[in-house]
Amino acid sequence: MQWLTNLSWASPIRTLIVALRPLIDVAAVFVIIYLALVIIGERRTLWIVRGFIVLVLAAVLSDWLGLQLLSFVLEKLVIGSAVAMAVILQAEFRRLLELLGRGQIWQLFQPSQNPTQSEDTVIDEIVDAVKELSQNRTGALIILETGNPIDDRDFSVPGVKLNAEVSKELLQSIFQTTTLLHDGAVLIRGSRVAAAAVILPISEQPTSRRLGTRHRAALGITERVENCVCIVVSEETGSISLAEKGTMNRPLTSSKLKELLEERFSQSIEREPVAPNLRDLVRHLSFKGFNVFARLLRLSPSTLRERK
Repeated sequence: MQWLTNLSWASPIRTLIVALRPLIDVAAVFVIIYLALVIIGERRTLWIVRGFIVLVLAAVLSDWLGLQLLSFVLEKLVIGSAVAMAVILQAEFRRLLELLGRGQIWQLFQPSQNPTQSEDTVIDEIVDAVKELSQNRTGALIILETGNPIDDRDFSVPGVKLNAEVSKELLQSIFQTTTLLHDGAVLIRGSRVAAAAVILPISEQPTSRRLGTRHRAALGITERVENCVCIVVSEETGSISLAEKGTMNRPLTSSKLKELLEERFSQSIEREPVAPNLRDLVRHLSFKGFNVFARLLRLSPSTLRERK
């Protein structure tokens, strides 16, 4: 008798689960997408995720239409893209797995306690440091990424990882000849000093005798990688140069350097957070859901408020 009672309760629950299955499926996919946006946190890397989503949707559509050959090809592309994303975003995936293992997944939804510097502030710090280094005739070599992160394999030696906030004092200290990190280049990624003592490939193109090893290294990395610019401060003359796409713009004043950097970075995609605040997101979705529910009942939100 008790078994029949339990069965009578189980049947409505099972029916409810079956009815809500599409909603649960969509909600789970939404949560996964939102987590991906939170983990990535940068608009320029988001294009990779968008491309992967397009491939997945194309594979699903081709399979639904019965295009077997196209579906087979797209399925293999999706698998290869997933492996490539795991390599490109390995730091982000590592963070996700660590938080899952510690049971601290909700930390992903908490706002960052250390907001990144604005683009203008970073440029000001770099230009001020270069100006001081130029006046003191201290040699310097600074790489700034203007697009996707540079692969470490493009460097002769990746250097020492720092991950420090960009500041005039830090850049000046690194290039002092008494420090261990002065020999090589500094890599700036967004608002962070990613690495120092980076050894760059030397350009093979014929150059003026006035250009030393630093200038040839700046030409070498900008020939190999298009999404970067390289600032050079000559140790002999203190002159400032800017290398881009295998060409050297010199000599420059500090004001001209600032103008060029602002122009280059205004053309690139800014590093902005792409995932909205969780509270705002829930509020927005609640409002949208209310509107959909009202439309299903063929009632407008204003009509519902009037009836209350």
